[in-house]
Amino acid sequence: MKKFFQELKADLQFRTAGPGQKLTESPRERAPKEKPKAAESPKPRQGPTNEAQMAAAAALARLEQKPKPRAPSSHDAIRNQVKKELMNEAAANDKEAPLDQKHSLPAVKEDPATFSVSGVYFICPLTGSSVRKDKKDAHIREAIQQHASQDPVGASIMEIHTFNRDREKVKLGVETIAKYLDNIHLHPEEEKYQKIKLQNKVFQERIHPLEGADRFFQAVGFEKMTLSVPGQEDPEDFYVLKEEALEKLDDLKQYKEQLLNAEPVRAQLNRQLRVFKPTPRASHFELPSDFFNLTTEELMREKQLRAEAVEKASMLRTKAMREKEGQREMKKYNYTLLRVRFPDGYILQGTFYAREPVSALFQFVQEALQVDWLPFELLAPGAQKLTDMNVAFNECGLVPSALLTLTGDEDILADVKEQTGCLLKLDLLSEVQILS
Repeated sequence: MKKFFQELKADLQFRTAGPGQKLTESPRERAPKEKPKAAESPKPRQGPTNEAQMAAAAALARLEQKPKPRAPSSHDAIRNQVKKELMNEAAANDKEAPLDQKHSLPAVKEDPATFSVSGVYFICPLTGSSVRKDKKDAHIREAIQQHASQDPVGASIMEIHTFNRDREKVKLGVETIAKYLDNIHLHPEEEKYQKIKLQNKVFQERIHPLEGADRFFQAVGFEKMTLSVPGQEDPEDFYVLKEEALEKLDDLKQYKEQLLNAEPVRAQLNRQLRVFKPTPRASHFELPSDFFNLTTEELMREKQLRAEAVEKASMLRTKAMREKEGQREMKKYNYTLLRVRFPDGYILQGTFYAREPVSALFQFVQEALQVDWLPFELLAPGAQKLTDMNVAFNECGLVPSALLTLTGDEDILADVKEQTGCLLKLDLLSEVQILS
């Protein structure tokens, strides 16, 4: 370390000693020589400081990072055009609407004449009538009430299983009622089992909330009575079994079994089978709001969401986002209208639940054939063959409507058509329609 400082000191002394001299020079020659004065030249421009250089570099980096404007693509032009049209359409609707309705959705009037099918209909199992979806529940209730005049016990059981939606509560209540009837049937001599206290906690929690329970007790032979209770000042209400009902214990047992084994009265979806002549309009569908799990106002909002759909088309979405959106799309539809085009051009049409399996469509087509053993295949749009019979229509893209094609072995199809004249049943062809 000492040597290092000595060398540094010597170097410093050498630098400050002035200009060097030759040993052979005379003293006169050693005198400093004056240089002739010349015109003063401008001092050289001082370079930028370190701070200035750093600031310039930072500014240059910011400029390089700033995205350069890109030329609009054809996709951008389409998206901007759609936005512009939607804005103009919304402005026109807002201008035409009354002042008190400008911020609400306009009412939608459906014209049944323009639809591919007039609506979704159900067949009541009690009356056999075909009723529209929005009138189905009221029709079933009325049919059960009319049935009560012929079979009051059966009608009350229908009410319990049909009008109470919570199946767990129905099961618990029914099992409790069955226990009451069992006690009477097994112990007919004990009077305590022939009376049911209405204010009993179990009765209040399990039976009282069930619609139809009161009519059931009265139909099987109970009557409401207000009785005094030993050790209690106020009387209470009871169901008391009548004497004539006590003499028909086998009937009580039968009613109990009927109550336990009953099922809700459910209307069956009307397929509304229709056959159309060959037509190029087979793939044209116009559906009423019955087919959608949306209100009329929500359907109107679908129109307003088109701009949002355009935005989504230009976004990069993850697999999870696509799956979530697909599940939401599947839940949008309750029903689907399906058409099957036969090799001779005839169109078979039917209505299905959106969550029904593909096997339901195969059965529907098979029942319409003259030869029920005829092997066939169904091709979805895009020539996709339907092979999985258990997959639902909304899971394979056949909602809310689709046109499928029936194919099979050409030789077999030709032989069957030659023998029968047509693949479809003759009674269906007698009611063939023109698809407008």
